[in-house]
Amino acid sequence: MNGRVLALDYGAARCGCAVSDPTGTIVTPIEQIERPGTRRGLARVADLAREREAELVLVGLPLSLNGEDSDQTRETRDWATKLADRIRPVPVELYDERFTTRIAARGSADAMTGEDSRAAAVLLEEWLSVNGGDS
Repeated sequence: MNGRVLALDYGAARCGCAVSDPTGTIVTPIEQIERPGTRRGLARVADLAREREAELVLVGLPLSLNGEDSDQTRETRDWATKLADRIRPVPVELYDERFTTRIAARGSADAMTGEDSRAAAVLLEEWLSVNGGDS
C-alpha cells in the first residue's frame, strides 16, 4: 500500500483515529472525534480524511468473539457506508478489530488521543502487517 491510511475505531460516543505515514511504516494515533454518528461528527471525520490526504480509510469492524455480527457491528457497517458516500472516491474498508481495544488498553494514553485512538493505531498496525506496509 502506497499512501496514507486513516484508521478509525468507531463508537457512538467517540471515534478513535490513527494515520500511517505515506510508506505505511509509521502509525500515529491522533485526536479522537466526539460523537461521530452525528451529522457534525461525520463531517469532521470526512474532513479529517481529506486533511490527512488518506488514500484509504480503514474502519474497525467489531465482530463478536465468534466472528458474527452484533448490533454494534451493524451500526458500524451503516456508519462506514455513510462515510464512504461522503469521501468518495477514497475507498473505505472494514477490518476485524477484535482484541484491538484490549491490546490498546495495555499502553499509556494522553488526553488528546486516548484509548480509542490507540485502538485505531493497533488496528492499523495489524492491517499494515497483513497488507504489506511499504510495498
